[in-house]
Amino acid sequence: MSDVSTNAPQAKYRNDYQAPLFAISETDLVFELDDHQTMVTNTMKIQRVGEDSDLVLVGENVSLLKVTLDGRILGESDYTQTEKDLRIHQVPDAFVLEVMTQIDPANNSALEGLYKSAGTFCTQCEAEGFRRISYYLDRPDVLSVFTTKIVAPKQGFPYLLANGNPIAHAANDTHHSVTWHDPHPKPAYLFALVAGDFDVLEDHFETQDGRDVLLQIFVDKGNLSRAQYAMDSLKRSMAWDEERFGLVYDLDIYMIVAVDFFNMGAMENKGLNIFNSKYVLADAKTATDQDFINVESVIGHEYFHNWTGNRVTCRDWFQLSLKEGLTVFRDQEFSADMGMRSVQRIQDVRIIRSHQFEEDAGPMAHPIRPDRVMEMNNFYTVTVYNKGAEVIRMLHTLLGENGFQAGMRLYIDRHDGQAVTCEDFIKAMEDANSADFSQFRHWYAYAGTPQVQVHYDYDVERQEGSLVLTQTTPDTPDQKDKPAFHIPIQVEFIDDQGVSVEVHVNDSPLDLIELTEREQCIRFKGPKAPLIPALLGNFSAPIKLIFEQNEDELLAIMRGASDPFLRWDASQRIYRNSLLTAIHEDTDVGLSEAMLDTLSSVLKDAKQDAALTALLLQIPNEETLAQEFDIIPVADVVRVVGELRALLALALKDELMFVWERTDIANAGLDSALISQRMLANTALGYLAFHHDDAQISSVLKQQFYHSASMTLTFGALAAAVHADHPLCHSLLDDFAKKWQGHALVMDKWLAVQASAPDWGSAERIDYLTHHSAFNWTNPNRIYALLASFTHNLGQLHAQDGLGYQLLESAITRLNASNPQVASRLLSPLLKWKRLPEALQTALHDTLVRLRKLNNLAPDLHEKLSQALEEK
Repeated sequence: MSDVSTNAPQAKYRNDYQAPLFAISETDLVFELDDHQTMVTNTMKIQRVGEDSDLVLVGENVSLLKVTLDGRILGESDYTQTEKDLRIHQVPDAFVLEVMTQIDPANNSALEGLYKSAGTFCTQCEAEGFRRISYYLDRPDVLSVFTTKIVAPKQGFPYLLANGNPIAHAANDTHHSVTWHDPHPKPAYLFALVAGDFDVLEDHFETQDGRDVLLQIFVDKGNLSRAQYAMDSLKRSMAWDEERFGLVYDLDIYMIVAVDFFNMGAMENKGLNIFNSKYVLADAKTATDQDFINVESVIGHEYFHNWTGNRVTCRDWFQLSLKEGLTVFRDQEFSADMGMRSVQRIQDVRIIRSHQFEEDAGPMAHPIRPDRVMEMNNFYTVTVYNKGAEVIRMLHTLLGENGFQAGMRLYIDRHDGQAVTCEDFIKAMEDANSADFSQFRHWYAYAGTPQVQVHYDYDVERQEGSLVLTQTTPDTPDQKDKPAFHIPIQVEFIDDQGVSVEVHVNDSPLDLIELTEREQCIRFKGPKAPLIPALLGNFSAPIKLIFEQNEDELLAIMRGASDPFLRWDASQRIYRNSLLTAIHEDTDVGLSEAMLDTLSSVLKDAKQDAALTALLLQIPNEETLAQEFDIIPVADVVRVVGELRALLALALKDELMFVWERTDIANAGLDSALISQRMLANTALGYLAFHHDDAQISSVLKQQFYHSASMTLTFGALAAAVHADHPLCHSLLDDFAKKWQGHALVMDKWLAVQASAPDWGSAERIDYLTHHSAFNWTNPNRIYALLASFTHNLGQLHAQDGLGYQLLESAITRLNASNPQVASRLLSPLLKWKRLPEALQTALHDTLVRLRKLNNLAPDLHEKLSQALEEK
């Protein structure tokens, strides 16, 4: 394209990987902290491990002050410095190199490397942030033992934290220092430093091998009471990893620091996890049940990285799913074991279907182990993380718990202290189980969502049946004609009485099909009664199943399947069919009496799992339905989803009121039964709020909003009113803001609920809210709450007036200069421009072209825009 810059960032390829030519056995860092002139002295013990060459270190946005090699200060003829690297000429095979740099943390708005925000010095070095601190071999396959000394004023910085264990303290009248030593070799991306003034929550954990570990959580002043749940979650995580995986913590101290300015959710730096405060701070007054669940999940995720990410790390960034996919699987299993397994699994599937499938179908489609990258931050995606976790789960399904754990033990034993690849992980699973996963490796190599077409036949008289499965995977950018995948498909059968029954293949129960051919026929024997197959139990593979079953069959699955996922999935298929019929036939949405009767019965049955009942009532959202179309009929999608919500609100009014009245709004406890009860109450109220003129329902909304003991119910009432455009929504929004205006994380909910509302979330409203005191352009949490929520509001984002595109173009332009990582995340939902109707397609294409022509376009944005704007 003619507007491509001549200095555009260059792509890197996995197959071009070359091992490092030098190793750094020890890294000794001294930080003299200052807002604008922080001095960093980096002393490295370096050894040549490859061919004879110059030493090339990378660095960005750092001022070089001095270079010393084996005690000799180098002159300008001894090295060459460019904007991106430092080349030291004619180095010996083993030497000590000291590099002194100066950096400006207070003006580091990108929040990568060392930055200062809200009075706290903080680091974020994954993926390539350490090079913003010092010149270094900033790549994950260079592991070093770090010692870090931090020097700072006593005033304002009583806590000086880094990786490892503290080994020395010193002080004078104005300044003090703390020295930390991490005995475990690690890459630079796991380096961490924090300096500030905090409240500290302390506890202890005794490991399986009898060691006492000091646990500390550092939070902003005044937030100590909101840190206890995070501490409890940490202790549960440590115990669970010992019990389930046999993995024991390995330092004397484990620290978590909660900061409000952070691009990511959290970071697993060895021994010193840095967290976005939204994943640490939680109490009943300010946090919803989902907030508590998220805190526990993210605390667990970062702790589990101690072994799957830190002790064994990635060879290169193309292997990111090696640590992230595996650790997401581990945190999902942890959350399932701690709470409600069926709800956890369904929520995980919703992320895959709503977001990952869309990514697979877009211009940025990539395998879980990408082959090409321009800007590494762009591959912190739902594909690498969540689809990566599904790939790990498939291995667990194929091998069983014992076989999977045998593979994990071999993986850790072989590779502790190493930087390895996805292939190393698969090889350990194979060798521990005498298995062959040659074909399974396609999941790592190919992008796209496999589609499996199903044809079914059952002869009741002969008691014989067959399932014919045919798999295809759509073309994706740079990948066509893909081979057959190894796909595990869990199977359940329901008889005509709605009871789960067993069928057999060669006298063995048929509960798992391993699909390995493009077309495969499975013949089985069953009882002398009609059978209904329920396929893809537990969502056993991240695929799209194409299987035409009539509503009676789906209702039988919904009523009788033993697998909660299959029951929920059947309900979603019934909803989807109704929505698609209304669009294709240009009619109003309808549901059969049988479906409504089934939902009514479920709501009336007090013995039913309340959380599963809530999930059965939650219809596909606009984004999920949009994936059914090559060209998305935006207005029709928004119309039919709204109609279905209104239909359920009208048809099930009495039953919804019945379940709401069973709710104990005064009890904010966190046991599964109460969480399930609140989940169902909020779902019910979300429908009831569509009855605008019903005085009783208005009273219920007020009662739940003003008198519940739990933020889950308070916010649930607000969300119900706003999303239904209930007459009370104005007063509830005002009262919520007045009460919580001093609590930023709570006000994030206030921003998000408006940005995501079908009627309220217009571009004009969002633009107005960017000027509200609750919003802050420098804080990623505020931007994600408001603008990222808006990007998922299908109808308002793609409004015919084009104002949604103008709003995001302005925001992305602004953030390109200050925080391109956040800008890139806002851009992603705009990349599907080719799937929009012609008028919207033209308007969005023009928006993307203007962004592509921005001066100093960040690599994060350049890569996405270039791929999205490629000609068909």
